[in-house]
Amino acid sequence: MDFFWLIVVGLSAGWFAGQFMTGKGFGMIGDLVVGVMGAILGGALFEKVDLIPGSGLTGSLIVAGLCAIVFIYGLRMIKNV
Repeated sequence: MDFFWLIVVGLSAGWFAGQFMTGKGFGMIGDLVVGVMGAILGGALFEKVDLIPGSGLTGSLIVAGLCAIVFIYGLRMIKNV
């Protein structure tokens, strides 16, 4: 069941990141995929350094959203090079 919630949180974070980041994006599907990858990478990274902004769904959404935004920003920088 945890994997299911990871996907749901990642999809939500991808949608949020796509709305937050302006300019030419990756489209809705691309942003959702980036959100899931951001949720996975961000969750692992924040857990590794013991930096959890809160417990439960709210903390997971914050971590996944921040990491998805950073991930989209990095991908856009690479794409424009």
